[in-house]
Amino acid sequence: MSLTLVIMAAGMGSRFGGLKQIEPVGPSGEIIADYSIYDAIKAGFNKVVFIIRKEHLDYFEEHIVSKFKDKIEVAFAFQELTELPSDVKIPEDRVKMLGTGHALLCAKDKIDGPFAVINADDFYGANGIKCIADYLKNNHDDREHISVNYPFIVTASKNGKVKRGISISENGYMVNNIESEITYEDGKYVARSLDGAKTFTIEENQPVSVNLFGFKYSFFDYLEKEFDEFIHGDVGLTEEILLTGILQKGIKENIFKVKVETTDSTWLGVTYKEDLPELKSKILEFVQKGEYPNNLWS
Repeated sequence: MSLTLVIMAAGMGSRFGGLKQIEPVGPSGEIIADYSIYDAIKAGFNKVVFIIRKEHLDYFEEHIVSKFKDKIEVAFAFQELTELPSDVKIPEDRVKMLGTGHALLCAKDKIDGPFAVINADDFYGANGIKCIADYLKNNHDDREHISVNYPFIVTASKNGKVKRGISISENGYMVNNIESEITYEDGKYVARSLDGAKTFTIEENQPVSVNLFGFKYSFFDYLEKEFDEFIHGDVGLTEEILLTGILQKGIKENIFKVKVETTDSTWLGVTYKEDLPELKSKILEFVQKGEYPNNLWS
């Protein structure tokens, strides 16, 4: 079976202060996405699609993809604010990308079957990637997709607030996914939904989604409909269309089901520059334990 790994790498890290997707983190200069691709190849993926900005193409081709292009098929998709229907106008001074839903839609023509979606700046661990691959290989229901989640505490940053999807499930299936900003206040983790509708506390082990999803190709039908509605609405400087919100709406409308699994795999992320030293240290630890080679692509 053809399995595609889609890596979202078009967003600039505003809190990080630069293009964190290409920040070296491994002992031989590997970026986070190198480890995801390495794990994906082992899990059975045979194609990777990078969603980037056109201005970064030369860098990705020369410094990123050249290391592994003989090991997996590689394609590029471009997320740009200009990639919009001809009858749509957004503020001329908008610089923020339109969200993960738009990013994935930009890659539609590069995908022809079941696929996984991940962030370029998140390290998901071998078990997380394998969980997605096993599901896509064995489940052929076009009306069912999967979200692989992590306990919140695994994804928290010591250096500030983070945005996570609070995943609520029943009988192994998602019933709600509340995209929230989470802070630590007075000894508690406080989640504030991004739509401003609710504020609530969560436990350390609350499952959260960090954009580790597995989709059947049929998902694009619903995604296109939702994006068309979004982009013809009131889009200003900051509004986004997020995959978590699309999943939440599709579930409520009974368009599809989303299976939920919580993995014990290691998750590492870079929201702030101060997160980098710990992430590099953890990866070095994995290398020293023999879980990854010192040079992934040598």
